[in-house]
Order: sequence, then C-alpha cells, then structure tokens
Amino acid sequence: MAELKQFIFFDFEMKCDDRGMPYENMEAIRLGAVKYDLQTRRITSFDRYIQPASREPLSPFCKNLTGINDGDLETADPFPVVYSEFLFWIGGVKKSRFFSWSKSDLSRLKIDSHLHGLPAVTLEKIEKRYVDFQDIFSKGVSKVNLSVENALAIYGSLFEGEAHHPMYDSYNTLRVFLHYYSEPVTSDIEMARAFILNGEEIELATINERIKEVLTVDIAELTDNLHFAYRMTNARKFLKKVSKTVGKYDNILLNRSGIFSEDVQHLVHQLHAFNKNLHESFQEHLECSSRIMIIDDYSETTLKNLK
Repeated sequence: MAELKQFIFFDFEMKCDDRGMPYENMEAIRLGAVKYDLQTRRITSFDRYIQPASREPLSPFCKNLTGINDGDLETADPFPVVYSEFLFWIGGVKKSRFFSWSKSDLSRLKIDSHLHGLPAVTLEKIEKRYVDFQDIFSKGVSKVNLSVENALAIYGSLFEGEAHHPMYDSYNTLRVFLHYYSEPVTSDIEMARAFILNGEEIELATINERIKEVLTVDIAELTDNLHFAYRMTNARKFLKKVSKTVGKYDNILLNRSGIFSEDVQHLVHQLHAFNKNLHESFQEHLECSSRIMIIDDYSETTLKNLK
C-alpha cells in the first residue's frame, strides 16, 4: 500500500424536503472538502455545486437550510464531472485517508456514483480508506452523536465559516480531528463525564477518585444482583447488565491521555475478567440445556473483591 501522505475530509449537501424524501432521491447538490498534508500541515479546499439528475426545483425548506438556490445548480456540472474534478484535486486516492462526519456522506457518494454508472473500482479504494469520524468521536469522547459545532465546543472552539456549507463543514470536522488527537487530556475528561459521571463537572486532580467512587457503586449493584442470576432466564438479563457496566469503562483501558491511574485501570481489568468468565460459564450451561447457572467461586470472589 502506498505511503499515507494526506487526509481528505469531505461533506455533501443534498436535496431535502421537510415533508420527507426517500434517501435515494436526496441527490448531492454540493460537494465540499479539505485536504490536510501530513508533512507540511498545509490545508487546501474544494467546493463545487452539482447539477442533480432530477431537475425538479429545490424545496423551500432545502433552499433555506442549505442556502443553495436553483440558479446555483442550473450552470453546475453533473455529478460525474464534479467527481472527476474531485479525484484530480485529491491527487492520489492510495496516498489518502478519507473522513466525514457520519457515514451518510460515503453512502451518498456510493449511491450517486451508482446512479450515474461510474466505475466501482475507485470508489472501492476510497471506501477501504474511509473513516466515519463522528462514530470514532462518539465512541471515544461524547457517547452520543454531536454536531460538529458542539464537538468543537468541548475544546473551547467555535465553528468557523458558514453553516451547511460543505467545505466549511469539512474544515471544521478537520479541526475537531486535530483537537481530538492533540488534546487527549481534554478528550478523556469529557469521555469520563459522558460515559461514567453523567455529565458532572470534574477536575483533573480528582478524576480518578471520583471514577473509583462511581465504579464501586456499580460493582456493589452487580454484587447485590448476583444471586438473581442462578436461573438461566435471569442470568441472560444479568449478563446484559454486566456488559453494559463494562462498556461504561472501556475507554479507561485505552487511556490515550495517561490520566487514569493504575488502580482505576486494575479495577476495570478485573471487571472485564469477571464479565468474560461469566459469559463463558453461561455459554457452557446453555450448551448443556441447563435451567440454572452455577456461578463458580472464582467469578463470585472476583466480583466481591472489587468492592
């Protein structure tokens, strides 16, 4: 594979209607992107209107939302031409990684390419190198899908440029990306607030103490419910509860910022071990068509020792 040299952040504006519209009919009407050179950190931009195959006028809702008018599209090039210009501007798919804020932009690229009968080979290369950065951000920081504007606010930054302008949306997605990787402490504090602390404000100096307090409460609740898990029907529900609890703390083990203490990480590791052993035990009982599950001493002791 060619050496990675640049990041491409892209975004589509699409036909839309507040009365509803099938997604396949929401053709792209504008494509914006920014290119980030990994060596020079230079940023260049791409912005093109797209004349849709369907020449029906845009809805008033769409005009108001996107700021795009029918006149902007009358003289625009069709999708195949804009796509070709986009690829030329990229200057090499194999040396690029592609990002957008939600997978809908990749879906739009695929649907419109298919609509116009474009070869799939280049699109497959793009898809192979594609990252849904909103998904990365929600799993690693915010827990829920945020707007680009709200993601920037986590780092004390404001959205720059026009809203619903795909080039500016792409540029600001790049800014979130750069904040995410250059400010891991801020990212991990926000992650702890979102996933573990129910949004409460927390200082770096006390974050490990507070996480241990919440983790202790969660473990105590699991311990109190352990005796309900002996019937297989109840055991299945208990497994889901344990898995959900474990999921709250997964990012602690990643510890991108290094702020989480060894004590906290050890507790989370032990919780993972309990979860794994419990699932294996459940599966063994299920394969034997057992109506009850005997929880072994190791699992029970592991959980109780975490308190």
